[in-house]
Amino acid sequence: MAFFVLSRVSRRLLKPSVSATPSSCSVFKFQQHIYLSKPVTTPHYINPLWNHNNQVWSKEKELHQERRSNRLVAGMWSSSLVLERGRKEISDFGVKEDSWIDLYLPEGARGYAKLARLDKPIGTWLLAWPCMWSIALAADPGSLPSFKMMGLFGCGAILLRGAGCTINDLLDQDIDTKVDRTRLRPIASGLLTPFQGLQFLVLQLLLGLGILLQLNNYSRVLGASSLFLVFSYPLMKRFTFWPQAFLGLTINWGALLGWAAVKGSVEPAVVLPLYLSGVCWTLVYDTIYAHQDKEDDLKVGVKSTALRFGDNTKLWLTGFGTSSMGLLAVSGLSADLGWQYYASLVAALGQLGWQIGTADLSSGADCGRKFVSNKWFGAIIFSGVVLGRTFQ
Repeated sequence: MAFFVLSRVSRRLLKPSVSATPSSCSVFKFQQHIYLSKPVTTPHYINPLWNHNNQVWSKEKELHQERRSNRLVAGMWSSSLVLERGRKEISDFGVKEDSWIDLYLPEGARGYAKLARLDKPIGTWLLAWPCMWSIALAADPGSLPSFKMMGLFGCGAILLRGAGCTINDLLDQDIDTKVDRTRLRPIASGLLTPFQGLQFLVLQLLLGLGILLQLNNYSRVLGASSLFLVFSYPLMKRFTFWPQAFLGLTINWGALLGWAAVKGSVEPAVVLPLYLSGVCWTLVYDTIYAHQDKEDDLKVGVKSTALRFGDNTKLWLTGFGTSSMGLLAVSGLSADLGWQYYASLVAALGQLGWQIGTADLSSGADCGRKFVSNKWFGAIIFSGVVLGRTFQ
């Protein structure tokens, strides 16, 4: 009995004071909502230095972000400068976009094509034009020049120009490696060995001989005699300030040979003024060309008319240009050409005057453009000779 009473009492003591009825739950939730909705105002100590430290920290954060932004902008700016400088060096010193040689020729042939400068035909034009002038002068009055001779001399100009460049690169390989514009030439860069260059030279000379043998005997002897100038010209820059004059004597040899190939002999009154006018013309365009390398030439120790003339270059060029035009007029008078020829001389004088007057001798790029423009000077003279002979 006692055990029963004790168990009943303990069971009543273990029951919750609030029964889990719906009404009691709602009361509990209402009281909880009232308790949580009231703001809790717990007193605490506020550090008076907090606001100051927070402001300092915020300013330091802003300065850090600003420094990061400045470094990013500076990095982008310096990168753009490096890229722009690289583009300028590429433009100035010849590391340019791939030429047709790189795009279309087999890899094994590219070095030889570049050695012959097939991707830079301006040298071939400058060699061919005096030949074409002379062939056109040798035509009969009222007739066009011989297309057969022009074809032969055109092929010969390509071969002889290539041979001349090969000789130049073989003899100047020690200099080319020290000059920015020439350090990527095939032999200087190691793309071809000197022995490969020598083999290629022999091939070009043999092909050139094949063309020479198709001319008359007088022309064969006259053409073969130019080889001394072809082989000696590359050495002139080591000994004299006038290598451009030796180039003029070499590259204008066709002014003598073209007439001889048509007529079988040389007419001095016609071809000698023509030849000397070409020499003076060469002194103009190759002096402008030499101004591209004048700083490197000083370092390496080679000579040129660009260094010889210095600040008086344009005065010298004006003198040579005037002499060239005067000698062309003398040659035309001796050949009894029509008025069309002298009209072309006026146009050619304007082109030459434009070159000399506007050439920026401190800009390698501008000197290169003026040099290349001489193909149009040659074309103007040739058209004048053809018209002056045809309508004579």
